[in-house]
Amino acid sequence: MNRLENGQLSRRERQIMDIVYRLGQASAKEVQENLPDPPSYSAVRALLATLENKGMLNHAKESRSYIYKPVITEQKARNSALKNLLSTFFEGKPKNLVAALLEDEDQQLSKDEINAIRKMVDDAE
Repeated sequence: MNRLENGQLSRRERQIMDIVYRLGQASAKEVQENLPDPPSYSAVRALLATLENKGMLNHAKESRSYIYKPVITEQKARNSALKNLLSTFFEGKPKNLVAALLEDEDQQLSKDEINAIRKMVDDAE
């Protein structure tokens, strides 16, 4: 199990992974351009190297640049993060997560969103 599956990435590392997933692949310059409050180019390269050492990314050399790609699919990463979230905060029970979403006044789900959730539950049965 890699660090993403264990929830062991820093905030900045997660941001970088989100960018690489969104773009499909990315150079250090592309990552830097997409980061909020970006660090220096050298710092981005160091973070990409760290993610590669953690088994999250691999790279190929294209011209003078390294192009980074994710090692695991975004769906697998999303499922792993959700499992970690459930086990950490919701006793491993999806119903506790749904209850928290429905109880949170800040969420303010619209009727359309609630109906879409109902349909997903009905379809899952």
